[in-house]
Amino acid sequence: MKTEFIVSDMTCNHCVQTITRAVQDVAPGAAVQADLAAHRVTIESSADAAALQAAIAEEGYDVQPA
Repeated sequence: MKTEFIVSDMTCNHCVQTITRAVQDVAPGAAVQADLAAHRVTIESSADAAALQAAIAEEGYDVQPA
């Protein structure tokens, strides 16, 4: 299942690494793609979208469904 989020305050590769790690803590093996210019994160995982969103938010990011 593909889930997309807008993370308006994702601005650098460190942000991408932090978000990827947070997602993979909730959904091991999840494929995470980030588009810094569009502030978009695409996640391929069977995990619940709300759990993925919460994991990103817990890292301090402003995350909204795309």
